Amino acid sequence: MKPADGQPASKAKSEVKTKTASKGAEPATEATSAKRPKSAKPESRLAMVRRARRINRELADVYPYAHPELDFRDPFELLVATVLSAQTTDLRVNQTTPALFAKYPTPEDMAAAVPEELEQVIRPTGFFRAKARSLIGLSTALRDRYDGEVPGTLKDLVTLPGVGRKTANVVLGNAFGVPGLTVDTHFGRLVRRWKWTDQEDPEKVEAEIAAIFPKSEWTMLSHRIIFHGRRVCHSRKPACGACPIAHLCPSYGEGETDPEKAKKLLKYEMGGYPGQRLSPPPDYPGKPAPPLGTPAGAE
Repeated sequence: MKPADGQPASKAKSEVKTKTASKGAEPATEATSAKRPKSAKPESRLAMVRRARRINRELADVYPYAHPELDFRDPFELLVATVLSAQTTDLRVNQTTPALFAKYPTPEDMAAAVPEELEQVIRPTGFFRAKARSLIGLSTALRDRYDGEVPGTLKDLVTLPGVGRKTANVVLGNAFGVPGLTVDTHFGRLVRRWKWTDQEDPEKVEAEIAAIFPKSEWTMLSHRIIFHGRRVCHSRKPACGACPIAHLCPSYGEGETDPEKAKKLLKYEMGGYPGQRLSPPPDYPGKPAPPLGTPAGAE
């Protein structure tokens, strides 16, 4: 790909210096030119793996506070929140679940829900009828097959209505400490931009990325990639000129390369705005998200 000024991407690399405040990282404010020599042959697999692992290490420095961006207090709440997060933002889910769990705190309560009443509670998340069916179905399965407890294996989780591998890996990695890769749209987009894989199918992406990294890294790697995709490496207009790993990216130049213009594209704490969680972890450097219905400017 060529950057907007028409120069080859390999001669337009920018290495961004990021500042780290307390335990968090602030967006870059300056960029310096960093040229990468033109390769005479395609990148070898060994070189790609080394580059991938270096990206992971550098993202760990940028996002030491990376975490799941859904509010939850137990495996059931995380499972429900993850099902609700399909086709909407984690912020919208977090603004909806307090009322949901106040009304239906256990699988038994949710299994006995009147569908129309449940639909009204989760309506802000979109696709509320299908999601209500899934929530009642999975809650019924938890009640009848698992004594009201969320199972801690991939094999069991994917048998629940509305639960696929992505949702199961989110729950396993963050509620049970079982390593897993969360292949959502951000994860898939970035690993393809970084040339770690050219696969489109989530299960094939998961398999190829799992072969690059040790299992112990899978959960945190997912958080770091998703954080980076939401904050910097956006789908339509990535902030290339403010990207802390631009010097490692073979797709540099797909987005805005001017540092000042790119800085304006940064989101959440990287851009000085609230995050998606109403109750973020103690070490999160950004602001908590506003509750549902908060008037503009009142957060």
